Amino acid sequence: MDDDHNGLDTLDIERIIGFNGAVPSGLQVHPDSKNLVYPLGCNIIIQDISTCKQSILSKHTNNVTCIAIDPLGRYIATGQVNYMGFKAPMILWDYESKQPIMEKELHKVKVQALAFSADSSYLISLGGRDCGAVVVWHLGKGEALCGSQAQVESAGITNCLAASLADRNVFITGGNNTLRVWQLDAPNRKIWPTDVKLGGGLKRSVICIEMVDHKSDHPYMFCGTSTGDILGVNIRSYQMQFVVPGKDKFSLGVTAISIVNYHDSMYDFLIGTGDGLVGKYQLKVAMDKRHHVIATWKHNGTKPWQDPKLKRRSAVTSIAKRGTGHMFFIGTEHCQIYRFNYSEMIATLLKTCHSSPVNDVIFAFGYSELLATCAFEEIRIWHTLTGQELCRYTVSNMTCNAICITRDGRSIFSAWDDGKIRVIGFKREKDGTSKLFEKYTVRDTHNKGVTAIAITTCGTRLITGGGEGQVRVWQIYEDHIVSRSRGDLVANMKEHKGKVTSIQIHPNDRSAVSASTDGSTIIWDLETNTRSQIVLANTLFKCVCFGAKGVHILTSGTDHKIGYWEVQDGSALRELEGSKTGAINTMDISSDGNYYITGGEDRLLKLWKYNEGQVTHVGIGHSAQITKARICPNRKLIVSCSADGAVHIWKFPNVL
Repeated sequence: MDDDHNGLDTLDIERIIGFNGAVPSGLQVHPDSKNLVYPLGCNIIIQDISTCKQSILSKHTNNVTCIAIDPLGRYIATGQVNYMGFKAPMILWDYESKQPIMEKELHKVKVQALAFSADSSYLISLGGRDCGAVVVWHLGKGEALCGSQAQVESAGITNCLAASLADRNVFITGGNNTLRVWQLDAPNRKIWPTDVKLGGGLKRSVICIEMVDHKSDHPYMFCGTSTGDILGVNIRSYQMQFVVPGKDKFSLGVTAISIVNYHDSMYDFLIGTGDGLVGKYQLKVAMDKRHHVIATWKHNGTKPWQDPKLKRRSAVTSIAKRGTGHMFFIGTEHCQIYRFNYSEMIATLLKTCHSSPVNDVIFAFGYSELLATCAFEEIRIWHTLTGQELCRYTVSNMTCNAICITRDGRSIFSAWDDGKIRVIGFKREKDGTSKLFEKYTVRDTHNKGVTAIAITTCGTRLITGGGEGQVRVWQIYEDHIVSRSRGDLVANMKEHKGKVTSIQIHPNDRSAVSASTDGSTIIWDLETNTRSQIVLANTLFKCVCFGAKGVHILTSGTDHKIGYWEVQDGSALRELEGSKTGAINTMDISSDGNYYITGGEDRLLKLWKYNEGQVTHVGIGHSAQITKARICPNRKLIVSCSADGAVHIWKFPNVL
């Protein structure tokens, strides 16, 4: 039971498809080498590397911005962002029980970075640009030990943090023209900073820090910079001793560093860059006759790797080693996770997801194992049982607003903001994989983009809505007629004055209903292509659907209300309070007509009894507004999508 939502039962999450690749070092491998840990919205996902089984940590109220795992693997620390003027929570989790054991609020607006001391006795936290403070927490006492401003006033923003691997009282902060080594004086509850001397008027913005101070007589930290080079700093002398590479710096900065091996002043590096490169490099450090440090930098036998399938480059934000580094994982800014074999640098795409708001989601008729989603530039097909992406179709710089699938499952009709309807088909490749391809395109369907789409049960007619408010009926041709650049327009119905947000066709194919932001919902007679009924309300309608047996329509929008309306005369039957805060963006009715779901700006997915008009369960876990939700045909799963690109798969509860 959930006391925060009037004692309602909560929906159980089966799986979450997504990964927030924008979080620096957000992808990590747990010290047990069995699980990946990564953020998604306000959740933290612990995923078994072998079985892909997920455990979900849910307590944050906004997007998770940083993750740290203690060296012994007992704790996971996470921080989040909050609204301006509020403090951002930081949560300490017990790894075994997956439960929070400490929650603190000290930093303003955002927790930028977290790090555990070498013996896991302290946790260091760094605030964001609105806070700028670094704080040391005593885990045994569960309290803040001491704190200080992370940088001097003349410096820029501090954005990265690392702890010494050898001394529990030493940690480092770096950022824009600031790089400091801190010494903790625990008995006196003080921390003392020492600024690193770069020398020669050198200025750098540090993005990431890798420590190697536990195996060497000359302990170093390596700092990746936005300039595309790496600073080698001696921890004991607080001086920078070399910069590599001297020439041919990495494009768009060094965004991730990991040391795989160290032996006799020889360092094996993994480097990730803002240009999307991942490469193996070797650094040799020696002393000349004058006792000056000489650093030799070269490729380590393998050329830098870059995903050849990406149409645009995606910055590497995380490098996570498994064990000693024979296998490692990378996370990218566009929310992809790759698994690498270190020796051969062979990459396997492990996880991919949307990095922009999901605009629509739909199941094929009578089939629950596959679902299709659409967003900016792409349509993707997913396997619901594993959460794996099967195939995708992309159009550069265009947004797909809505999709529908023919009953035979052979074609996807997609609505795009360039005013085109693209008809997508499936084909089987020689290697056994599936691929989406464009069958044909209907051009110039709406002059302000196609915003809603639906296809009749028989698959002969297509209904579209546009940003200008028009509803149009199109004749659909057989697949072999692919030479047509335009479809045949059957009817153009000009009643709405605002954007058409939703269209649904009656199961008998004789009528359809459309909702608009002008406050009207219209029932259309598809035999005469005229309006049969109209519903008006003081709201911006976001969604509409036919109710049980097609005798009712249900509407919702910005007024937080759910309206039941009679199809025959458009009269109001019932009005329910669907949300306390925010608009309701989506609605879907189960195949048996007994239940329906709603979701919207309050980030809550609600399951309702149709006849009683009562909420039975609430789904809590989205960190952004819910854009679309569907109940699968066999009524075993519920799928909801949100503006952060996440796809949540919930178990449909056992309800009477």
